[in-house]
Amino acid sequence: MTETRALSIVVNGEPRRATVDTRTTLVDVLRDGFRLTGTHVGCEQGVCGACTVLVDGLAVRGCLLLAVQADGARVETVESLAPDADHLNPLQAEFVRHHGVQCGFCTGGILMSLTAALRDNPRLTETEIRDVLAGHLCRCTGYQGMVDAVLALVASTVTLPAR
Repeated sequence: MTETRALSIVVNGEPRRATVDTRTTLVDVLRDGFRLTGTHVGCEQGVCGACTVLVDGLAVRGCLLLAVQADGARVETVESLAPDADHLNPLQAEFVRHHGVQCGFCTGGILMSLTAALRDNPRLTETEIRDVLAGHLCRCTGYQGMVDAVLALVASTVTLPAR
């Protein structure tokens, strides 16, 4: 017998409601229930980081968090970073400029982790950036373009918008 529960969360600034099986993960509700497919499912064990979203400002693995645990929370997905492809936020723009994106599978989760880190400390060092990236698996870029992108953002006078 499955148990369901109603949940109410704010996703990317928009109040959302859903009735979910209590065993459903947050990433599954975001992707299947709310059709926010920028958050990817990779390993389903919290290792790869592709499913990283922000819950009340903290970077969390959406595959490890049950949706009911996010009831009442504020959730941000990669879709919250820019209104459309023509208006990227500063971090996304630097990723493009520094070739920090290749296949793109891991990118959403990486951007969310870096967003949380940059909100906490807009002057991240290279070591701190690499520490954030260590929680993510990327098979394409080799990470250097990502590091260069964040360092360029840190060196600029541009800061990320707060949520």
